[in-house]
Amino acid sequence: MILAAATNEGLAQMSNYLVYSSMAVYTLAFLAHIAEWVFGSRSKVGRTAAALTGDAKTAAAAAPAVTVQVKKAGGGTAVLDRPKVVTRSAAGARDVPDGPGAAGGTVKGDLYGRMAISLTALAALLEAGGVLTRAMSVERAPWGNMYEFSITLSTVVVVAYLIFLIARKNVRWIGLPLVTTVLLVLGLATTVLYTESEQLVPALHSYWLWIHVSTAIVCGSVFYLGAVATLLYLFRDSYENKLANGGDPSAFARSVLERLPAAATLDKFAYRVIAAFFPLWTFTIIAGAIWAGEAWGRYWGWDAKEVWSFITWVAYAAYLHARATAGWKGRKAAYIALVAFVTYLFNFYGVNIFVNSMHSYAGV
Repeated sequence: MILAAATNEGLAQMSNYLVYSSMAVYTLAFLAHIAEWVFGSRSKVGRTAAALTGDAKTAAAAAPAVTVQVKKAGGGTAVLDRPKVVTRSAAGARDVPDGPGAAGGTVKGDLYGRMAISLTALAALLEAGGVLTRAMSVERAPWGNMYEFSITLSTVVVVAYLIFLIARKNVRWIGLPLVTTVLLVLGLATTVLYTESEQLVPALHSYWLWIHVSTAIVCGSVFYLGAVATLLYLFRDSYENKLANGGDPSAFARSVLERLPAAATLDKFAYRVIAAFFPLWTFTIIAGAIWAGEAWGRYWGWDAKEVWSFITWVAYAAYLHARATAGWKGRKAAYIALVAFVTYLFNFYGVNIFVNSMHSYAGV
């Protein structure tokens, strides 16, 4: 028999303070990201247009060459132009240079960008402290209800973003939508979904809680990054198509979309992160089935949570299959990826709130 530990109210209250503090710092990071985009360079519209029209003069003016100094044998130096990096689209239809990844282009824009990243890292540290103290307050995994799942998921997705930055990936373009989403998730978690720190029902006192739910959180975090990249890919692809067909995008589109990587880069990023973590989602479903066999005496009972987990698996499998099918690459596959992420969100929010499920005993 497992004896439930009493709740440490002091640690539970500290957890709340840390989560609220992280929200305040995330807000500052959001403002810094806005400043980064506002004060960053707005003069790079010629890069994509020049690449699509073949105007070398415009390309040179819009994308100043990066120089590399090389030592000569005689002791002097030679200045060489570093070639522009272009990304070939999946269909091979066009070569388009990547944007700077965020605002870029000016010292002020880059300064605000660095401030935003630093504030985001600080906020993630505070939020992680909130998750840890929540776990310590009840001596169990800190994802036994929707509130705890939300604060843990938002922490993990920010950490994943920071890991990509440390790996020197061009992902600063995720910063603004990421912080905005995290603030929305935490706002919903601390108001509508908030649950007092307390012990769970006996069925959840299992080591499978650590395995099954943690992998679901990791998958959701990476699927979110893939969904952001996919959504931005659709906007950037439309922008590139408009330029290639001689269209004239709006000033707002020029200012924002030129700062993103090329459509092919965004598409490739989304595909790689989803493909890399799809096997882990498969394991998540298998682990849940094993846990269900131990807790309820059956591995699969077509419970709503089980059904929607499987629907999410099918949707992402369809996306990966579409990427391997010539006629479904590009925008068609991207739509499937977005639908797949929506099924993940419904599995978390919709099933828990609107559907009677055997998983509902965890509470909101």
